[in-house]
Amino acid sequence: MQLPEATNFIEQFINEELEAGKFEPVGNNIKVRFPPEPNGYLHIGHIKAMCINFGVKARYGGELNLRMDDTNPAKEDYEYVNSIVDAVKWLGFEPDRLVFASDYYDKLYEIAEKYILDGNAYVCDLSAEEITATRGTLTEPGTPSPYRNRSVEENLKLFREMKEGLYPDGSRVLRAKIDMASPNLNMRDPVIYRIAHVSHYRTGDKWCIYPMYDFAHPLSDAIEGITHSLCSLEFENHRPLYDWVIEKAGFPAPVPRQIEFARLNITNTLMSKRYLKKLVDEGFVRGWDDPRMPTIMGLKNRGVPPEALKKFCADVGVAKNYSVVSSAQLDSCIRDNLNENAERAMAVLNPVKLTVTNYSGEEELEFEKNPVKNVGSRTIKFTGTVYIDRDDFSLDPPPKYKRLQKGGFVRLKGAYIVRCDDVKLDENGEVQELLCTYFPETRSGSNLPTDIKAKGVIQWVDAKYGKDAEFRQYESLLTDELYPDQDYAERLNKNSEKIVYGKAEPYLYESCADTPFQLMRTGYYKKCAGENLLLTEIVSLKDNFNK
Repeated sequence: MQLPEATNFIEQFINEELEAGKFEPVGNNIKVRFPPEPNGYLHIGHIKAMCINFGVKARYGGELNLRMDDTNPAKEDYEYVNSIVDAVKWLGFEPDRLVFASDYYDKLYEIAEKYILDGNAYVCDLSAEEITATRGTLTEPGTPSPYRNRSVEENLKLFREMKEGLYPDGSRVLRAKIDMASPNLNMRDPVIYRIAHVSHYRTGDKWCIYPMYDFAHPLSDAIEGITHSLCSLEFENHRPLYDWVIEKAGFPAPVPRQIEFARLNITNTLMSKRYLKKLVDEGFVRGWDDPRMPTIMGLKNRGVPPEALKKFCADVGVAKNYSVVSSAQLDSCIRDNLNENAERAMAVLNPVKLTVTNYSGEEELEFEKNPVKNVGSRTIKFTGTVYIDRDDFSLDPPPKYKRLQKGGFVRLKGAYIVRCDDVKLDENGEVQELLCTYFPETRSGSNLPTDIKAKGVIQWVDAKYGKDAEFRQYESLLTDELYPDQDYAERLNKNSEKIVYGKAEPYLYESCADTPFQLMRTGYYKKCAGENLLLTEIVSLKDNFNK
């Protein structure tokens, strides 16, 4: 087998194992898994884990299981399962099979009884609080449970009675019997089964005891024949327990190997399903797929291209050490993708009327679709009365002002140079209408000789053909990027969504839903479905990261 050149430390480990012949009994078949818990929607942090696992699958011609780690029935539901499947598919990944930890409940129970029979587990009557209190500290050993030396027969009887539903929640647990003096707190007789009289979304009321994650997860890997359990760095201290659980279950070699990598952390971005769920439950956002949410479905709904997200993860790379990535780097990847692929269009978010007093009639003008790809042009209609952005005119312009002012010149994109001759104000002194003169020889693309010059080019929307439009602009859900350790509730940005009403050219109204556009000098926006024209911001035009 010709091994691919390792591009990161994970692939280096895999190559070393393959060269040593570790997996020869199973035909050098590399098998990994992506194992989210279906208790919420996946967020951007999960994309890195997906890219790593699916990347290993692709580079080694291996297999990948998409596994729902569904051992906590109180918080799990098919809604989340379906959202996870949809997110994986939208990103362009294809797992070899969809499996569930709950598929193995019978097998896991059988292994738990084996633990008891082998003297590696016991039923403990201490409460959760008492177990925590007797676990010890990093410098002091734990205190053994008074039930630690129960006989195999008594433990087996009590565990079976737990399974039969004879005891209330919290009254008893099954604990692994390891070492209460271990320097690793995870090895101090961890709980591996607890009583929970809760209906499971897949198994119904068949079970009233459920395995703990640290027990079910490694055994699910072993049952499926996973060769490498690739997980984030917070599970590094769990690795000795991961190995112990598989070893005591008696699985033959080669057994799965856990390898940890640094998780994705992004400035000013919530990366916790627990907190994200709280935002949904408290109505701060409209749902898990709200465009402001860092969930994969939220990013999709916002209009972020999946290729940009995968490029971002590739740029971040695979590392062993904790780090925080600037959100500007993510925006830059999104912007680069859209700059290349999105068509250009014009819209005005804060419109003011501009009338060309010496123009009559109507004509069609050429407008470039995408200057990066050079894919041709389309036509836009011009009738001489248009809307421009109010910010593109000033009654009292600062020095070196390059947009429109009284007596000044500006080019209307794809059209003509105009000069502002007069300004109509309302009773409050606000600009109501600009009266301008156009110069026929300055039509874009005409190359006719002229001495008239304009320093600025601005967007516009024709007053006759333009459409009313709603624009939604977004900021981060969190503020105070320099204080990431504050409670998220203290950092919520109550102005994370801004809604404005303006004008847009009819091409946007006629386009298909979910189409991304670069609105000239405004930002990248997505056309949304519906009878009314709604455009939602994907990312701004400004690129702080590259600068």
